[in-house]
Amino acid sequence: MKVGIVAAAQSPFREYPEWRPQELTYLVVEEVLKKTGLPFREGYDDIITCSSDHWDGKTLSDIEHGEMAGAHLGPGEEKVGMDGANAVLLGYIKVLSGHADVVLVTAACKERDVLDPCVIENFGFDVTYQQLIGLDFTQAAALQAMSFMHKYGLKREDFAEVVVQMRRNGQANPHLFSQQEVSLNEVLGSEMLAYPISSLDKKAPCDGACAMILAKEERAKELTEQPVWIKGIGSCYDAHNLGDRDLADPEALFRAAKDAYRMAAIKDPKKEIDFFEISEHYSYQLLLWMEGLGLCERGESAKLLHSGKIGKEGGMPVNPSGGLLGGVPRYVAGANRVIEAFGRLQEKAKEGAGIKEPRVALAHGAYGPAGQHHCVIILERGF
Repeated sequence: MKVGIVAAAQSPFREYPEWRPQELTYLVVEEVLKKTGLPFREGYDDIITCSSDHWDGKTLSDIEHGEMAGAHLGPGEEKVGMDGANAVLLGYIKVLSGHADVVLVTAACKERDVLDPCVIENFGFDVTYQQLIGLDFTQAAALQAMSFMHKYGLKREDFAEVVVQMRRNGQANPHLFSQQEVSLNEVLGSEMLAYPISSLDKKAPCDGACAMILAKEERAKELTEQPVWIKGIGSCYDAHNLGDRDLADPEALFRAAKDAYRMAAIKDPKKEIDFFEISEHYSYQLLLWMEGLGLCERGESAKLLHSGKIGKEGGMPVNPSGGLLGGVPRYVAGANRVIEAFGRLQEKAKEGAGIKEPRVALAHGAYGPAGQHHCVIILERGF
């Protein structure tokens, strides 16, 4: 059985003081249903929502998101409380297993409502030891970045160049929180958060939501002339305790990518995948995740970055949409990677994208301190 994505919608990512999180979900659900002509509630068999009780500030946050998607007295709803790529994965499994013909997937988060994200992030660490010393995701990322630097001789300038290139790519993306280009000196001179990570090395916090429709092959072809098929998936957790893993060795990503490539019959991702949409919550992660995905040998990602091959006009474009650094809400992030890949495949080649007739794309989501969990999704257009 083939499973396809038939439509997607996402809000512009910005600050929404006037909207509650579930209202953002309703807005994108309304938009994606208009694209397919499906009726609200009766048009799909299942709903997958992605949200966070901590970030929404209430328990069972999925109930309200599910109601906005039509779950009340309608189809069943299940919650994913982690990166949005996993909501896409669960929707895929629902269809592939025969439990649903059509699935609605949503993800939403309002980061700008939270005064101190560090308090929430601290809950992601070991209770007995690491929570007590006040660790947050940025401090964990700094530990990983330092480990990566020392192992392969990288410099802050390498990470700053990631920001420069991704911000340049993102100038044409109207959904990003910021389309402003930055210089190498601006990145290096921005406020230091936890060495070597400065404020511009970190994904900009923002609010927003997205939605998409997944369907089995027969229904997908009825709903659109341009379905994009999910050809392979992989998902893997690394150890919870930071001290139990080599932070410069993204083993969970290696395994997730290996599973996705095997399922999609990909032998050489560098040659067989036309572009990559990677989740880099911090600048150094783009380099480390490229290694984990097998785009280069370990320790060679900085050379790949500076070679120009991952640029829009290069032979192996990475994040032609601009990635996450310009501002995509957490929890939405991985689903956004899927939507950006879906849109570019469905439209074949967006104006200015520098990708000629792409057929296969990779979308990646990451979650947890120092990239504890990874999800890899291979997409292919079938028209």
